[in-house]
Amino acid sequence: MAHDILIVDDQEDIRQMLATILKDEGYQTRQASSGHEALDQLKLRRPHLVILDIWLDDSRLDGLKSLELIKQLHATVPVVMISGHGTIETAVCALKKGAYDFIEKPFKTERLLNVVRRGLELSQLQQEIQSLKQDTERVSDLTGHSPQISALKQAVERVSKTNSRIMIEGPAGVGKEIVARLVHKHSSRAQNPFVLVNCANLSPTRFEEELFGKETRIGSIETDLKLGLLEKADRGTLFLDGIHEMPLETQGKILQVLHDQKFYRVGGTKPIQVDIRFISSHNGSLAEKIKKETFREDLFYRLNVVPLIVPSLYQRRDDVMELANYFVKKFFSNNEKVKRYFAEDAKFLLETYSWPGNVRQMRNIVEWLSIMHPEAEAITLKMLPTELQGSEMPQQDASVMSSSFIALPIKQAREEFEKNYLDLHIKRFNGNISKTAQAVGMERTALHRKIKMLNLPATEQ
Repeated sequence: MAHDILIVDDQEDIRQMLATILKDEGYQTRQASSGHEALDQLKLRRPHLVILDIWLDDSRLDGLKSLELIKQLHATVPVVMISGHGTIETAVCALKKGAYDFIEKPFKTERLLNVVRRGLELSQLQQEIQSLKQDTERVSDLTGHSPQISALKQAVERVSKTNSRIMIEGPAGVGKEIVARLVHKHSSRAQNPFVLVNCANLSPTRFEEELFGKETRIGSIETDLKLGLLEKADRGTLFLDGIHEMPLETQGKILQVLHDQKFYRVGGTKPIQVDIRFISSHNGSLAEKIKKETFREDLFYRLNVVPLIVPSLYQRRDDVMELANYFVKKFFSNNEKVKRYFAEDAKFLLETYSWPGNVRQMRNIVEWLSIMHPEAEAITLKMLPTELQGSEMPQQDASVMSSSFIALPIKQAREEFEKNYLDLHIKRFNGNISKTAQAVGMERTALHRKIKMLNLPATEQ
């Protein structure tokens, strides 16, 4: 995607010359002949870099004042000042006000292009640093090698290379935001912003202002400007997390943005042009909301071009211990002399637990363990929090030592115990007979016979 450079100079021949040089290098350019025209251009769309003349004749804003206002509007946009009447004092003043560099006219083409390249590289580096700061507390990849998560990884890799809209479905805590960030990371927009909109956290009265921004005017004079999340996501990705929570009155306006990539700020009169890839997510309740007419069906079809379904942790139990060990490395102190591991009793419970809170719950539990048992080498069953030991196991997997069980003859009780015991281990290993046999200490063929005799379901993997 070509970089967009705004050229601000009161002399048309200078603007045209700069535009020709930059276009030959593959840049896109826009032009403004005054400070006010430059600000209007910036409000319509954030450029990657600005080339700004210090002396602007027939303008109420000179270059230095325009520089101040540009920095107020877009603090990270590099501004290169140019002047044919420059002095050391003027250059120093421009740099103090936030200019990236200062070039005197007449300038050499190579000098100009070098400054532009360095300015764009600095801007990109600042965006990457900011993105890294935001991502430090997030899992950076989809951890696991189960068939379900492997299929999802392949789908993410394929769809990332397109510009298609994506709708991610899955229950709370499975990692829908991680999937969205991975799509952005591997797309052609990776160097541009990834903007998250948490639809559940915004009230209907604030939703449109946060999304579209706001202009406050007295007559024809603009007195205040707030950029919305749509503008901040320009040329990047906007992730609408929890789209099922979006107010109905806002859905129509989002539909219009999807249609023509334009919108109006709240209180604004000029259309704002953007280039955004939309990714959305929901918890699986959209079909019911569409039926109740609290979510627009036409918006659903606009957003749901490529559906991705993130499995629950219970559906991909093969990944449980890999995730648990990942979080152990993340949260426990990094002491190479201590090799931390889960004891067999704790491992068994983790692998058979239902994980209603999914990966987020797993993360929280391991972080809790690192606080409560920071020196532990072997993490045992007794160390696990009561929410696990109380057990979210299905009823048939709970202890069989009930009054009805005790009343059974010993042969029938033994058979009932074996059936529950083996069923639990088969579920633990997703029907893998070899792993189940190893865990329960039986020969594989003997286990097959026992499963057939007890009429238990099992599928070899």
